[in-house]
Amino acid sequence: MNTILPIVVLLAIAVAGILILKRLGFVRTGAERWPFYVRKPLSQPEQILYHRLIRALPEHIVLAQVQVSRVLGVKKGFNFHEWNKRINRLSYDFVVCAKDSTVIVAIELDDRTHDNASRAGTDDKKNKAAADAGLRLVRWNVRALPSEEAIRAELFAPLVTSEAKGLAARKTNAA
Repeated sequence: MNTILPIVVLLAIAVAGILILKRLGFVRTGAERWPFYVRKPLSQPEQILYHRLIRALPEHIVLAQVQVSRVLGVKKGFNFHEWNKRINRLSYDFVVCAKDSTVIVAIELDDRTHDNASRAGTDDKKNKAAADAGLRLVRWNVRALPSEEAIRAELFAPLVTSEAKGLAARKTNAA
């Protein structure tokens, strides 16, 4: 009996030590819960704009928080990994597509964080990648969210204007 007591005390000390180390994060069993929680993927201004986009563009697909690499591809003949790594961690706030998933326009919602120098570099990358791919990128400020009418005018006026110019050019060439 004299030998059992010291063993029980040592076992209790060892268990207590493991529990303390585990609580401090030094011991991981793999069974513990990971420190994640569910959060809203859209900020309050993004939610407002999303619902306005849906109402303003019922014949289109509106996607939120889309990785740039899901929208832009790398042309053949160029090193895919080299060019893709320039955009692989970037995302557009919204992408508007036709019903066949053809991308029409990407939309960025800028807040005060876009005034930071570090953020300006990211915005420049998005602007350059979109421009060089021929993708129209529209930027709106959270302090001046467009109405549904303004959304339609902003997104489709350039299309109507370019279609009208093309029609006028065809009429001129036919005459």
